[in-house]
Amino acid sequence: MLRAAEQECRNHNHYYVGAEHMLYALLEEHDAAVDARLAADEVEPADVHAEVKRALGTGEGRTWEGILVTPRVRKIVEIAERLAGDREIEPIDLFEAIRAEGGGLAADILRRAWNT
Repeated sequence: MLRAAEQECRNHNHYYVGAEHMLYALLEEHDAAVDARLAADEVEPADVHAEVKRALGTGEGRTWEGILVTPRVRKIVEIAERLAGDREIEPIDLFEAIRAEGGGLAADILRRAWNT
């Protein structure tokens, strides 16, 4: 999933992988568990996806040699590892970790989706 988030980062001409790139990649994957989590709370995945896409915008339009992973993404991965326990991290773990971490643009978008 981090590779997909990095690709989204590159697609938007950003030099960093943030939680919003991760959320965008998760929604692009159409993971059944993530979609079911959203549907259970009557949140439309396409609406969240569109809001993340609008929020991402585009960067400076140049190629970056290296892509940085933000401290927030590192924290989200740590939370996802705890949620996964002894099994491999799954997309739903990352999704729930974004919500649990609670900071930044991605968490704000999810909070707004749950409040509408």
